[in-house]
Amino acid sequence: MLYASISLLSAAALGYEVLLLRLFSIAQWHHLAYMAISLALLGCGASGTFLSLTQDRLLRHFEAAFAAGACLFGISALGSFSLSQSLRFSALELAWDPRQLLHLLATYLLLAVPFFAAAGCVGLAFTSRRGQIRRIYLSDLLGAGLGAAAVVLALFLLRPTSCLRILGAAGFLAAGLSCLGAPRPATRTAGAWAALLGLLASAAWPDAWLAPRISEYKGLSQALRMPGARVLAERSSPLGLLAVVSSPRVPFRYAPGLSLACPLEPPEQLGVFADGDAAAAIPRYRGRPEEAAYLDWGASALPYHLLIRPRVLLLGAGGGSEVLLALREGASSVDAVELNPQLIELVRAYPDFAGAVLDAPGVTVHAAEARSYVRRSQRRYDLIQVPLLDAFGASAAAVYALNENYLYTVEALGELWDHLAPGGILAVTRWLALPPRDTLKLVATAAEALERRGIRDPGSRLALVRSWDTATLLLKREPLASGDIARIRAFCRDRWFDTAHYPGMPAGEADRYNRLETSDLREGVLALLGPGRADFLRRYKFYVAPATDDRPYFYHFFRWRALPELWASRGRGGVPLMEWGYLTLVATLAQAVVVGFALILLPLLPRWGAGRAGREAGHETRRWAYFAALGFAFLFLEVAFLQRFTLFLGHPLYAAAAALSSFLAFAGLGSGASARVARGRVGVPVAGIAGLSAGYLLLLPPLFRALLPCADWVRILACVALVAPLAFFMGMPFPLGLERVRQRAPGWIPRAWAVNGWASMVSAPLATVLAIHFGFTAVVAAAVLLYVGAARWARGL
Repeated sequence: MLYASISLLSAAALGYEVLLLRLFSIAQWHHLAYMAISLALLGCGASGTFLSLTQDRLLRHFEAAFAAGACLFGISALGSFSLSQSLRFSALELAWDPRQLLHLLATYLLLAVPFFAAAGCVGLAFTSRRGQIRRIYLSDLLGAGLGAAAVVLALFLLRPTSCLRILGAAGFLAAGLSCLGAPRPATRTAGAWAALLGLLASAAWPDAWLAPRISEYKGLSQALRMPGARVLAERSSPLGLLAVVSSPRVPFRYAPGLSLACPLEPPEQLGVFADGDAAAAIPRYRGRPEEAAYLDWGASALPYHLLIRPRVLLLGAGGGSEVLLALREGASSVDAVELNPQLIELVRAYPDFAGAVLDAPGVTVHAAEARSYVRRSQRRYDLIQVPLLDAFGASAAAVYALNENYLYTVEALGELWDHLAPGGILAVTRWLALPPRDTLKLVATAAEALERRGIRDPGSRLALVRSWDTATLLLKREPLASGDIARIRAFCRDRWFDTAHYPGMPAGEADRYNRLETSDLREGVLALLGPGRADFLRRYKFYVAPATDDRPYFYHFFRWRALPELWASRGRGGVPLMEWGYLTLVATLAQAVVVGFALILLPLLPRWGAGRAGREAGHETRRWAYFAALGFAFLFLEVAFLQRFTLFLGHPLYAAAAALSSFLAFAGLGSGASARVARGRVGVPVAGIAGLSAGYLLLLPPLFRALLPCADWVRILACVALVAPLAFFMGMPFPLGLERVRQRAPGWIPRAWAVNGWASMVSAPLATVLAIHFGFTAVVAAAVLLYVGAARWARGL
């Protein structure tokens, strides 16, 4: 029963890690997801160090120690999360409150305890059953792969807190299973009682202790402070926790980009919040045209004044406002794409508001990821509209700095351009951040996308207008004609909007109504559309170079050379400019290095080399290098190719369930087959990894394009088939290394587990930093070099 217990415990640990990603997104923000990965691996590495120092005592009581570790996982999975909630860590306050660094450290250590317990059990099995290393590793990875898929599926049916209880209970069940094969009846009885009491404790744990506490800086927390505000409905899935909020005494009147000259008041609305942040508003609409008249006073209405009865593709149905705008402006047909089907369901549930608009004649709503829908569609549109997809507060505070976004890349804008009919327009609306960042990066990305389509003068087809809080970019299939320019000018004049660019625009037309302190926006647009683009991108204080599919971090603007100036301005409202999401990533990376060194490596250093010299010291050095290289390389490849498959499958949920589970499961199968396939030679799997990685970088893009028209299940199977050989080889080097260490220095096995865990922990945030600055291709290249180095160091293990 040992292997079944290991599989169950590993499934619970991986499921807990995936669940923490969801809980962090609800309580804080999505960009803290990498922290869950890093703290999980901190627990793994620390368990190796603990075993290295205590293995003699633990091995004498293997069954009891294993069961105790499994029980510790069960109780700490619930208890650590409950305690971490009481710390009230706030990532946003890191920029001005140094105490938050201590809260971050305490959160890090608390949430690492369950992973310390689970990994300790696996490491103890490695040490105790040294002749069964491959089968143990196989059970470990197969269980982890199944756990990752199972928790994603469970989140469709259960709330995150219910999933948390189940994972805690799984730890106690694993303890009971491990004791079934114990030789002493007393041990078997104790295991059964531990499992039963643990299940009761998981069921009885108070809901209030497990419910994620949403940051007070999120939109939902602020909305519920309004008198009379209440939550009308909630929906939960792996894609997000949706909440519909009514505020009758202080109604929502959300109308981004609305002209200050608008004589109309927006109707009352229902607020929709995704993971606690503003996602959409559902306006009241009973079919009377005057109720939607205010929408014509928004900046996003501009393209409708250049087209007659357009066929519209709307990438983001939201709460129905943009669909209502399209119908009001005379669209002949509207295809509205929305990622989360539960949001569509919630909007339709309120027909007295804009819910009925989604079922109006000519409107078709598609539950799909926007980029994937466009790639698979054969239709051509007169207007493709990309409305605001994020909350202003979070965008202004650089919350999304670490989000991978595949809708604002050079390749994405090029694909949208290709789906325009003759005379068609692509319209993208963004929040207006000052000093200019989003808007300039969007212009740079659009210019490069057009240049890749052979258009030498992108400025002739581009117009940019701004309200007091938004900017709308228009890209026309053909050069903007004089009639188009006249209508743009009239639209802006009537609504007090400012033009930032159109072909032949005189300098005096900028900043007429919504005056800016500097001319950075106008000058930046001219530089990006002219011959001085490269020099401007190099000199500008923010990073506004075009985003690409290889570096899909559209919201990343931070530059280290600007840090002194930004730090000095933090007391004068400059905190949002510091891109605290990126700085939190860097702080987490530094903390992972320091804490990992203190808890994992430092306790092992006195033993390393003590009483050893010459050849044996060389073996020690190679062991450290080998297992550290594997820790870095495995995570690097996993992160990089998960990104590739996310783009292919068109759905982050599918990528998490299919690609991640396949990586772990097939790596486990590779471990089990390593003796027969590699015959003890590490160079064999390394050659397979290097060849497949290089081949995938070259062949995946055309292969993905060929498979895009296929059904979802076909693409998921293709993903599994492509992941399988790479993951199969990736699962071999670690058990092969352990086998070599077992033959010469069996006491080193826990240390190998520790060193590998430390490197894996650091690699999680490090992979993100490398991808931001150099791209995912560079991450793959670094991983291959590390594997090649590992093959070299394996000769001296």
